[in-house]
Amino acid sequence: MRECKIVSRKFDIPGSHTLEVSKAHGGYRTLAKMDEYSPLEIIEIIRESKLRGKGGGGSPASAKWTLMPQENDKNGKSDKPSFLAVNCDESEPGTFKDRQIISKDPHLLIEGILITCYAIKAKHAYIYIRGEYKQFQDILQFAIDEAYEDGLLDHCDITVHRGAGAYICGEKSALLESMEGKRGHPRLKPKHKEPEWFFDNPILVNNVETIASVPFIIQNGADAYKAYGTEHSPGTLLFAMSGHVNNPGVYEAEYGTSMMAYINHFGGGIRNAKKLKAVIPGGASTDVLTAQEAECATLDYETLRSMKSALGTGGMIVMDEDTCMVTVLKNLLEFYHEESCGQCTPCREGTGWTDKLVGKILDKRGTKEDIEKLLEIADTMNGKTICVFAPAVATVIKSFVSKFRDEFEVAV
Repeated sequence: MRECKIVSRKFDIPGSHTLEVSKAHGGYRTLAKMDEYSPLEIIEIIRESKLRGKGGGGSPASAKWTLMPQENDKNGKSDKPSFLAVNCDESEPGTFKDRQIISKDPHLLIEGILITCYAIKAKHAYIYIRGEYKQFQDILQFAIDEAYEDGLLDHCDITVHRGAGAYICGEKSALLESMEGKRGHPRLKPKHKEPEWFFDNPILVNNVETIASVPFIIQNGADAYKAYGTEHSPGTLLFAMSGHVNNPGVYEAEYGTSMMAYINHFGGGIRNAKKLKAVIPGGASTDVLTAQEAECATLDYETLRSMKSALGTGGMIVMDEDTCMVTVLKNLLEFYHEESCGQCTPCREGTGWTDKLVGKILDKRGTKEDIEKLLEIADTMNGKTICVFAPAVATVIKSFVSKFRDEFEVAV
């Protein structure tokens, strides 16, 4: 398997989180490029690279960047200041890659922030980080303090904004509501394409790994990034692998890698020489794959979409032959039930109802009608809410019941 270390290049170097070691291995070298390129030229390079957002959706990163205002008034000043928000509210089960960047190479993230802020003409960036990530917050703040002392942040401020442990704040508009001091509820989507808004000012919201990929692209060019991956999913992703494998962890690989090759090469295969039963490919909100589907899957957006699942954040949860899939679904639904923000009735009531129904089935008090009721509730939840939380839960329920229905029927 070809080595692909774009974001993780310095991860194994002792002291890689410090400014001294970062600079000794090329850190901040890309900032000189800002004298060569205009903000619009930086955005064009990102567009040419086909960099996709690495927080789950996989949309082209440049599509968000181009929505940020570039025009100034007659005095050369913008009517409204622009901002950048880096999303590190990493809280989906199976997802733990962004904290690797922060703990191993926070200066790569800071370098990416500086380039991005230059491109969108922002003077202030916020890093919204999960409140439970205390040790990673400390590492990140130490790196920011080092950057300030070195003069790297003379023209751009970076503020670490700590969340309060709400999963829904990983959704960009709920994140911004939280940053504004309000309850973390997703916003209604606008009719037309426009940037996100922070206190009525334009703001770009991108995931940690997306921003951390920017220095490589600007330093080496769009073609160097597209040399990895596939035509439609170029580049690499930090895949977080957990579950029944010998070597769980975070490993960078190019898009298009065979799922089984990845599990066997980096994960060391299934633990205790067991057989594979199922894989959740991209974090808990993506549809489960059977072992047969995993054998055919490649790690890119298009292939997994064609299999009616999603690459998501690349958080692979691997399950062996002894796993009870009804128990797995119950575990997931307990999480969804707890984390629904409650703003939309189908989500608020549906997550709780399905959680209780699966619990009833596990307790041997269920009936086959309860299995059908699960699917009926999932239909009610799908496409009838402000954000994609409930639709994701609905598809997860359907995938578990349809692919492992025999286990649900045996349990009732």
